Amino acid sequence: MYEHLETAEQTENLKRVVVDPVSRVEGHGKVTLLLDENNKVQQARLHIVEFRGFERFIQGRPYWELPVLVQRLCGICPVSHHLAAAKAIDQLVGIDPENLPVSADKLRRLLHFGQVMQSHALHFFHLSSPDLLFGFESDIGKRNIIAVLTDYPDIGLQGVKLRKYGQEVIRMVSGKRIHGTGAIAGGMNKSLTKVERDYLLEDIDQMITWAADSVALIKKVHCSNLPYYDDFATIRTNYLGLTKPDGALELYHGGIRAKNVEGETILDHFDYCRYNDIIHEEVRSWTYMKFPYLLSLGKEDGWYRVGPLARVNNCDYINTPLAEAARVEFKEHTGEAMVHSTLAFHWTRLIEVLHCAESIKELLHDPDIMGHDLVAQGERRFEGIGVIEAPRGTLFHHYQVDENDIVTKANLIVSTTSNNMAMNESVRQVAAEYLSGRELTEPLLNNLEVAIRAYDPCLSCATHAVGKMPLQLELVDAKGQLIDKLIKHSDGQIDRLDG
Repeated sequence: MYEHLETAEQTENLKRVVVDPVSRVEGHGKVTLLLDENNKVQQARLHIVEFRGFERFIQGRPYWELPVLVQRLCGICPVSHHLAAAKAIDQLVGIDPENLPVSADKLRRLLHFGQVMQSHALHFFHLSSPDLLFGFESDIGKRNIIAVLTDYPDIGLQGVKLRKYGQEVIRMVSGKRIHGTGAIAGGMNKSLTKVERDYLLEDIDQMITWAADSVALIKKVHCSNLPYYDDFATIRTNYLGLTKPDGALELYHGGIRAKNVEGETILDHFDYCRYNDIIHEEVRSWTYMKFPYLLSLGKEDGWYRVGPLARVNNCDYINTPLAEAARVEFKEHTGEAMVHSTLAFHWTRLIEVLHCAESIKELLHDPDIMGHDLVAQGERRFEGIGVIEAPRGTLFHHYQVDENDIVTKANLIVSTTSNNMAMNESVRQVAAEYLSGRELTEPLLNNLEVAIRAYDPCLSCATHAVGKMPLQLELVDAKGQLIDKLIKHSDGQIDRLDG
């Protein structure tokens, strides 16, 4: 664990380095490092400097508005919030997931597979592949999707089209690529037509081929940089996520499974409606993002990681053949029960893209997605909890309503929030390994960001964001004198101001 250095007396003799904000992620945050006179890292923190007020915003609104309202948390993963909210308000009308009409359940799953596919493709190809293809310390002009399309046109184009196809799945099911309106309390508002189904079938085989190619690409990239890629930003952690009752990978609905660093089960198929019994959130003064932890292990040891790496580590198998073969290869990479490499998030992210493509094809051949038994209703309730595996990890939506169907209380635990402590630890590891001397360089700055970027954080989901800021890094000596400063503007230009 990193040391907590809160007081002026503790920090007065340390140098403070600030990276503000982190780039090529969704939302805004900054990194601060405290170094002693020998430049040894004493503290590393990821600060989330935005404030999210959605739990307060939606109080006083009728519950049926929630699946539409909460999508406005994010333009990258709106479907995840849409479906988590829908699963919660299903319970308000007396419908548990196993009682949802078959057609509605399969349409929601189709929608969710499209969401995970497009979000993973966006993050890997647009935001992370420049680092992986050109190197973490490559010229800044290379680290963007335009350079990837120029130097690796086939890879870049496949990434763009994989994302586009996922968005088309979303559009066919919910009416819009972003902020659609498919899920309602107790079901869905429409099924697919034959024309819509056939339209999606036209390209699905190509998508599966490209998804398989992308898995082969990340395996080649990762394994060609060993042991560096296995060690970079790597920390040993607990993992949490949903699985099916038989332990299979599950993205839409399942029970909570958590494993420790050795792969031993902490809890298995736990009812997510009782999440408050196992997960608490710690608040710290220096960030707007909370720190969830497993109550049974305590604040110091109970933090965990979620997302693709957690899901692939936790599951016993994947129920689509190509993705399962890819999972087996991935787990054989280290031969250990758990893979802890932070950069392996990218590898598992693309395994999930392949799983989504295979699952979409299976659902498109299922006549139930064109069925008309779409809505069910049971006995009214006053509390609903919806949990889903968003692209970035396990997402919790919890609502309470009064007798007039008005929301009185809301709580969201967003995937990025669960990864908060892990991102802080990964930043500390990279800073300790690569920060040396007084000279600050842009490649150093990017190394810190690569560690955070591996988690695909959605900072506006975790807090809610407005505005844009330049990237600024300052190095101050023990006497408080500015000795080096870099400013990275939104157009990529970098200015150095000597202290």
